[in-house]
Amino acid sequence: MLVPKLFTCLKDYTKEQFVKDIIAGIIVAIIALPLSIALAIASGVSPEKGMYTAVVGGFIIALLGGSRVQIGGPTGAFVIIVYGIVEKYGLEGLTVATIIAGIFLIIMGVFRFGAMIKYIPYPITTGFTSGIAITIFSTQIKDFFGLSIDKVPSEFISKWAIYFESIKSTNLTTLFIGVLSLLIIMFWPKINKKVPGTLIAVVASTVIVMVFGMNIETIGSRFGNISGSFPMPTIPKVNINMIRELIIPGITIAILGGVESLLSAVVADGMIGGNHRSNMELVGQGVANIFSGIFGGIPATGAIARTAANVKNGGRTPIAGIVHAISLLVIMLVFMPYVKLIPMASLAAILIVVSYNMGEWEAFKKIVKAPKSDAVVFLSTFLLTIFLDLVVAIGIGVVLSSFLFMRRMAEVTNVTYDLDARENDECAKILENKSILEQISFYEISGPFFFGAAEKFVNVIREIGISSKVLIIKMGNVPAMDATAFHAVEILYDICKKNKTKLIISELQEQPVQMLNKYGFIEMVGEKNVCKDIKEAVQRAHELLE
Repeated sequence: MLVPKLFTCLKDYTKEQFVKDIIAGIIVAIIALPLSIALAIASGVSPEKGMYTAVVGGFIIALLGGSRVQIGGPTGAFVIIVYGIVEKYGLEGLTVATIIAGIFLIIMGVFRFGAMIKYIPYPITTGFTSGIAITIFSTQIKDFFGLSIDKVPSEFISKWAIYFESIKSTNLTTLFIGVLSLLIIMFWPKINKKVPGTLIAVVASTVIVMVFGMNIETIGSRFGNISGSFPMPTIPKVNINMIRELIIPGITIAILGGVESLLSAVVADGMIGGNHRSNMELVGQGVANIFSGIFGGIPATGAIARTAANVKNGGRTPIAGIVHAISLLVIMLVFMPYVKLIPMASLAAILIVVSYNMGEWEAFKKIVKAPKSDAVVFLSTFLLTIFLDLVVAIGIGVVLSSFLFMRRMAEVTNVTYDLDARENDECAKILENKSILEQISFYEISGPFFFGAAEKFVNVIREIGISSKVLIIKMGNVPAMDATAFHAVEILYDICKKNKTKLIISELQEQPVQMLNKYGFIEMVGEKNVCKDIKEAVQRAHELLE
């Protein structure tokens, strides 16, 4: 149902819930403030673009989304791909890719792809998520240690090579601020869970740097003055070549955003006992990304940690998400000029914690017990994300998963020769006659009959050969078949014709009947030779032999 959750929630809305939503929205805005700035910088853009994304994207995701409590904004999942786009195509290229992603998300929602995204295999999502986490961590080493490096290479191995070469240039003051921020983020929740540790770390480190006049890099020294005004909408200039080059990154952003937002919505449903509308959520995410791009932001999606914080603080309707966006806008307009004072080491500490939290580290412990096929997909996606490219990693992961799934399904589909029909009393009477029994062959297909298993079926038929006058194929355990499976049945029919053997098919389920009817096969083989059970099939064989 393509109706925003907001419209449903307002029917029974109470004053008490409104107060809770406002409080939750303000708390989540305070949590989102340092994260939005840190994620923007990690993505290769200026700090205010993270705020634009949280304000515009967060507002529209709450307004038009399919979840009651989803909080939208920039997330760690996009850091790698956004950084790559900015480096290669600049900010205009990023805007175009973000708008393309928004369009694809809307298309996915309108055509009901919400349920399909949930079927992306777990090893792929955990693989690229953990790979992204490692990549984000590796991008923060320079700022955390204050290393003297003019330009950090984008390749993972080259990056770490230059880190080790430059380790002697560590700025101990910068390292102190980084470690202090890290410790505050880790231990502050034991003192107070309402006020986020990230905000305390940013404020404390900024004050210490100012009071003691520490000579370390800040946002201001790297980016200059930060604008506190809200941007005007801008439509980028595009051409067909730019669209052609950015369509794959755009689709990747759409898939990543779709997966992350729906995963976040599922987690939120578990926390509140709700039920999100996956297709409406995709449409809302799509509109949010289009407007985020137009207003100079980066890709936005549902943020699991911020959504969980919203729920824990009493947020139960999209009003909390709207309040979160408005609160961020007010903070941006009033306090953005002071953001330039924040030490880069403090933001590095925040992103190190983000990378740790987003990594699926438990998956590495379970990999030993997991099936080899799942382990191969997980490790391939993980390593390709780190060493090559996120787009390539997801593509190869999906292809690998598909092939391994086909092989697994082909293995569970069996073709059995010489079915013992004599267990049926009425069949046994007919088959007591040895001359009749010798002229009938029985096969049974069990399991999904599709292109992965079709070759197995044809090979079994060819290897054994058909020397009998009647061939009975039992398909009672075949829930579905595809066009390749039908082609295999056609090959079987041709073999039967050459050998002057009559073909009887027994116990067809609904989908295979529709498939064979559609291709005119039942008419070709004869309706009388399509039997409802093995008893009828043996009786029909007896008639044909007589």
